[in-house]
Amino acid sequence: MSLPIVVFLDRTTVPPHIVFPHLPFDHQWIEYDTTPPDKIVERLCSAHIVITNKVSLNEAVLSQLPHLEMIAVCATGYNNIDIPYCQKQGIAVANVRGYATQSVPEHVIALMFALRRNLQGYHNDIMNGEWQREKQFCFFTHPIGDIAGSTMTIIGSGELGQATAALARALGMTVIFAERKGINTCRDGYMPFEQALMVADVISLHCPLNDETYHVIGDSELRQMKPNVIVINTGRGGLVDEHALVTALKEKRIGAAGVDVFSQEPADESNPLIAHADLANLLLTPHVAWGSDSAIQKLANIVMDNIGAFKQGVNKNRVL
Repeated sequence: MSLPIVVFLDRTTVPPHIVFPHLPFDHQWIEYDTTPPDKIVERLCSAHIVITNKVSLNEAVLSQLPHLEMIAVCATGYNNIDIPYCQKQGIAVANVRGYATQSVPEHVIALMFALRRNLQGYHNDIMNGEWQREKQFCFFTHPIGDIAGSTMTIIGSGELGQATAALARALGMTVIFAERKGINTCRDGYMPFEQALMVADVISLHCPLNDETYHVIGDSELRQMKPNVIVINTGRGGLVDEHALVTALKEKRIGAAGVDVFSQEPADESNPLIAHADLANLLLTPHVAWGSDSAIQKLANIVMDNIGAFKQGVNKNRVL
């Protein structure tokens, strides 16, 4: 009997110094740095288990993979997997949860402080000689705000939203969880969506991307916010209308924005955020909020645990 074949389609989405533990069963391991769409079927035609982070596996691809038993998603989000088809065909799908509950919230807080205190602006001023021209021991070319006593509205109350809330409270912030958009009756501990936007000094997005949350923050929502609000998106790029966000920043209808996720990744100059990356009130990072070494190692461990559990007939972190 041949050994089960495990194929990792996009190993370079995880840094090379991160070690994936050995699986607790005999198998053939094949990994590729990246996999373009036209190579997916060829590389998975004999696979029993596939590991993927961002490679899309839709019905057109999956229908050509007769041996496939399991998809191990090397991330929390699984919108790149055709879940209805997997359910129909009995293909198991497992994702990774709870691995970045330190890394992502800390990144949110870092963006918040950097923007509220205008750290990048002051750095640039020093590089451009502003300090020397001022001839003083310090200078104030940008406003500097405090965080303590301000209000953070969080959209999405899962593990990451709750962990971010804990850090914000520790800093002396009031934390509000926004009810789902369009819901009139609020759950205990939630505020109506529009009201939660209006009272926020900082808004942090942590909800999944789906049909209901696509562009949950658009032009209308941005117009309801305070003029000094900071919008931080470490969730998914499609949660925020990027064109509307840039317009609001340029017109100074909102204070600032910190963005770690984009509608298409990697993003290029056709993306409005990249095209306007020089805005003083915009801070961009390349989808790395999740990426502390400890978080990624935990992710790798969970991926392999998920596969091991599947082979033992145990449901662990199963989507299906």
